[in-house]
Amino acid sequence: MSTWLITHEACLQHDTGSGHPERIERLEAILAALDTPAFADLQRHTAQSASRAVLERAHSPGYIDEVMAAVPATGRTQLNADTTLSAGSGEAALRAAGAATQAVDAIQTGEARRVFCAVRPPGHHAETGESMGFCLFSNAAIAALHAQAVHGVQRVAIVDFDVHHGNGTQAVVAEREGLFYLSTHQYPLFPGTGSRKENRPGHILNIPMPEGTGSADYREQFHREAISALIDFDPELMIISAGFDAAVEDPLAGMALTTEDFAWITDELVAVANYCCGGHICSVLEGGYDLDALARGAAAHVAGLMK
Repeated sequence: MSTWLITHEACLQHDTGSGHPERIERLEAILAALDTPAFADLQRHTAQSASRAVLERAHSPGYIDEVMAAVPATGRTQLNADTTLSAGSGEAALRAAGAATQAVDAIQTGEARRVFCAVRPPGHHAETGESMGFCLFSNAAIAALHAQAVHGVQRVAIVDFDVHHGNGTQAVVAEREGLFYLSTHQYPLFPGTGSRKENRPGHILNIPMPEGTGSADYREQFHREAISALIDFDPELMIISAGFDAAVEDPLAGMALTTEDFAWITDELVAVANYCCGGHICSVLEGGYDLDALARGAAAHVAGLMK
């Protein structure tokens, strides 16, 4: 089975304006990095649009209405202090969530083994009824709930290696059986959640790390805690919230990972997926705000998914 790339040009129309960290150039940099001979075997697909029913598995109807009604006809507006909307934002958000569910469909029907969704806006800070942190809809959580509702998957693991804790994903997972959320992140840092006090054995595992954490310490903790917890959970499907803002170059955080670390993380997760769930991985883009580091990290991640 092949590895897919799912994206959509609408994700380039979510225009947050000059100076905003979560900008169009992020996705352009990733797509350029994947447009090389090394990725010739990557099957490229256009993201579908998420239906209302898909969104309502993770978000309240009122919240969905609020987001879509706030999309301006022209120009830009603020949904909150750090989440900007433009005329193209509604379509981009629907395509981002739709890509995640499309990836699950492709995996569960045997069309693909692993999929990377190169989409924006990101999703892991979006809670059931509130947007924050550049996020509109909780893409990874939506994918997990879709796997359960449509394909009858009993156990789904969401692994989040973005430098920021995915408070939105955790909030959705916290009330659902058969979902396991695992996050490595800098702590303390926005959004202020993700301490070990929030952990629930077999359900939520936060592995907070201090500012300045580099390769050796990260790899030791990841291998010691994350891998064993995933194997114990024994998922039927793995979903990755793939953020590359733990890179040493990133301007919004203070961890010190390298491109080689993102390749290593991917190899570790692929090995677990191969052992537990036939290698099935749906990976969805989250953060990463230094363009060069983001492009290198994403390329290393996708190369690992293609192995």
